Amino acid sequence: MRLIKVYCLAFVTLMMVNIPATAESVLHQILSSGVLQAGTTGDFYPFSKRDTATNSYEGFDIDVLTELAKDMDVEIEFVATDWKTLVAGVVAGNYVITGSAGIQAKRMKAAGYSDSYMSVVVKAYTTEDHISRFDSWDSINQSDVKVATTLGTTFEKNAENWFPNSQLTKIEAPARGYQEVLAGRSEVFITSNVEGGTLLSKYPNLREIPVDGRNPTPLAMLVPQADQVWINYVNHWIKMKEAKGFFAATASKYGL
Repeated sequence: MRLIKVYCLAFVTLMMVNIPATAESVLHQILSSGVLQAGTTGDFYPFSKRDTATNSYEGFDIDVLTELAKDMDVEIEFVATDWKTLVAGVVAGNYVITGSAGIQAKRMKAAGYSDSYMSVVVKAYTTEDHISRFDSWDSINQSDVKVATTLGTTFEKNAENWFPNSQLTKIEAPARGYQEVLAGRSEVFITSNVEGGTLLSKYPNLREIPVDGRNPTPLAMLVPQADQVWINYVNHWIKMKEAKGFFAATASKYGL
């Protein structure tokens, strides 16, 4: 009997040696450092807009992430990023959460997502002098139509799939596709109905092409894929703030 106990103890000891140590969650790192680092592009108003003169940010995402840091009793640090390196920044640990990003299967291969708190659709826009040319998605997908889009965004892949016959111009961030259209170098750009509405009110020359919204996409925040402790914290926080009306009130503030 004593020999069996010795063998059992040796087996348990061996198993314990081979069990890898659990990595510390970024949640505990944030609480320890007192700083929440959040990646944001600063070029997607009303979600995130960077003031280059003061290096400050404003928008829906900025309010949400600031509120998250406040509830964690830590400081918020916004880390500048762009759309094509948004996921890479999470994977590399440059930041532990991002502003709103469309949920994509490609992104899910490398990064995790929070629960979604909003959805958008994609619409098409042009300028007043070109609006008479377009009355459908097919009218955009023509060889003599120039479509502008921004590298690394969900709209880049949409434009590739929807307009194979068009002349597609891909712009390097922080420049945006709509700026190419406003400058007269392209005729059409696509973006979310949310950003599109903001751009229409800001630039009187822009027009919404009368087409149905495409590609309904839930928005969520990117987080490290394997850190379930941090993912759970963020998801429970989202549910709590939704129940208290925070997301609805913040969305209303920015006309979302």
